[in-house]
This record gives sequence, structure tokens and C-alpha cells, in this order.
Amino acid sequence: MFKELDPLLHSQLRLAVMSILLSVDEADFVYLKEKTQATAGNLSVQIDKLNEAGYIEVEKSFVGKKPRTTCRITPVGKQAFEDYVNALKGYIGI
Repeated sequence: MFKELDPLLHSQLRLAVMSILLSVDEADFVYLKEKTQATAGNLSVQIDKLNEAGYIEVEKSFVGKKPRTTCRITPVGKQAFEDYVNALKGYIGI
């Protein structure tokens, strides 16, 4: 029997955001937007979903007069990602 894949991580954009955040200490919104090639609106919605689930932390601040949104993966997010990858391995028999 296959383990269920986490529907929150099964989205292409959310999975991309989580993958990026695993490889850096933190990433700002502009960096994530450039790396994922997502629209600002779609990325914002997906970041909110990951934040609400506790998978990432979002910090909003200002640099001068410009707003800055910074994201970091949480321990809960790291575990969810690891579980997702292990479930995928089960699907492909690794």
C-alpha cells in the first residue's frame, strides 16, 4: 500500500519553494519569485499556505521604504518534506 502524498507539498510551486528553502538559510520573496518564475500573486498565495501549515516562517520588514518578505523552512517543514520524499521513494520502489 502506498503512503499518501502530502497534498500541500504535491503542488509544483509549493514543492519548488520548499526545495529552495531547504538549500538556503532564508530567501526573500524576490529571490523565490525569480527562481520559481511564478507570478507575484500566485507565489504570495502559496507562501501563505505553507506558512499557515507551519512548514515555513515568514518575516515581513522594510529595507528603507521597500517592503521585504523573508521565508525560512521550519523543522516541521523539513520533516514534512522528508516524509514526502520517502513516500515518493515508495512509489518508485527505492
